[in-house]
Amino acid sequence: MKKIRRKSEREVLTWHGEKEVPYFTFPSFEKLSEIVHGFSSRLGGVSEGCLSSMNLSFSRGDEPERVRENFRRMAESIGFSEENLVFSMQTHTTNVRRVGKEDCGRGLLRPVGYRDVDGLVTNEPEVVLATFYADCVPLFFMDPVRHCIGLSHSGWRGTVGKIGKVTVETMTREFGSDPKDILAAVGPSICQDCYEVSEEVIGLFRENFVEELWPKLFYGKENGHYQLNLWEANRSIFEEAGILPEHITVTDVCTACNPELLFSHRASGGKRGNLAGFLGLRA
Repeated sequence: MKKIRRKSEREVLTWHGEKEVPYFTFPSFEKLSEIVHGFSSRLGGVSEGCLSSMNLSFSRGDEPERVRENFRRMAESIGFSEENLVFSMQTHTTNVRRVGKEDCGRGLLRPVGYRDVDGLVTNEPEVVLATFYADCVPLFFMDPVRHCIGLSHSGWRGTVGKIGKVTVETMTREFGSDPKDILAAVGPSICQDCYEVSEEVIGLFRENFVEELWPKLFYGKENGHYQLNLWEANRSIFEEAGILPEHITVTDVCTACNPELLFSHRASGGKRGNLAGFLGLRA
């Protein structure tokens, strides 16, 4: 079993490492019998080379049949049908799309049919949302009152644009969610210690986040660059959107700190596959 390097001692993520195809879940979401969810590792698949072995992307130069087999294995391990998957089409926007049963198969069994979609929401059972990562931040949302879910991809651009808040607003508009009922989680992604960014990026964070938050979000270095905390930025976005602090889970697992377990664009110099987050409502 590979040892996980964590950023805290609390283990806020459950690692299902005993499975042939392992994955992570959130304890706060595990309590909800009406959902199925998980976040992949790079283990348990059939891809080779720098994509080994659980690559979940058709756009990284992998053989399509290997990618399809990886999705089949991951779906079986977590407990859903791969035929129910609906993919995002991520381009670092803050666009969130409502999807339903008519969208099942988009991305895996047929073309996605849309683009510039970094977040997905649904209130329909047997629709499994899928978004993709290799350092960027997965954002999971569940409203147990209105029985709806959301899953969004948030890199630094999505975080500056506050896609987490946009997702909550979309769930409120489409399904009548009250933000106080929503459970939210930040999934495995790059930590502050590993994420160096430019002055230009920090300038955008200064414009979009109140000054009292800056010490938690970034600090400067002698080379003129900064270390950016996407985890804390997204936590603050959740709270700004009206989610209660006690309903928020923030990861303790960094993709770049765990290159043997997780794909990381930064750690690999771009030679990597894709991880995926999955979230669906059971029938």
